[in-house]
Amino acid sequence: MTMDPSDLDALFARRYSCRGFRPDPVPRDVIEAIIATARLSPSWCNAQPWQLVVTSGAETAAFRAALMQAVTSGAPAPDLPFPSGYSGVYQDRRRTCGWQLYEAVGVTKGDREGSARQTMQNFDLFGAPHMVMLSSPAELGPYGALDCGGFVTAFCIAAQAHGVDTIPQAAVASYAPFIHDYFGIGEDRLVLCAISFGYGDPDHPANAFRTGRAEVTDLVDWRG
Repeated sequence: MTMDPSDLDALFARRYSCRGFRPDPVPRDVIEAIIATARLSPSWCNAQPWQLVVTSGAETAAFRAALMQAVTSGAPAPDLPFPSGYSGVYQDRRRTCGWQLYEAVGVTKGDREGSARQTMQNFDLFGAPHMVMLSSPAELGPYGALDCGGFVTAFCIAAQAHGVDTIPQAAVASYAPFIHDYFGIGEDRLVLCAISFGYGDPDHPANAFRTGRAEVTDLVDWRG
């Protein structure tokens, strides 16, 4: 069976990192359908290392409040080390994305208070009514994390197919000790990232821009 590739292209094109959500909950059956699709992601030896905690309603609100308290009283301690640096084109893309966001929400260059305020929105989950916390067995190391990256993409695209907006968040996972304790995630697992999700607010200024993508010719070294 074949499908029109343009349908998949359209889903990828519509997906964006939503930074402002409406409070309306996503029905449980829709969340289950999204996960049912994402679980079909390929993985090394079919290990399927992803394990999820999904919050809704009062549970999301309680986690949001506890996370904000952890952030204001502690320091980041991720299970996976963050990048040691960004250079060249990667730094250029990172800066462009950052300034697009700041411009959209009215943060001007040199406004450290404004940029800090926007950063803290990560830990408010951008107001999303739901959150996924994703972990992988520590013994699988980077390959388990690589497999889970595929799951994150599949989750986001499946959500988009259901009209649900998402934002994967490494920032939330940077407070891994708190998350291990809060959700009872064993030390034999690595906390990788969160995915906040729900219905995006089209009037929120943070949702008013879209990031660009490199061209195929920028990405491929053809050898035949």
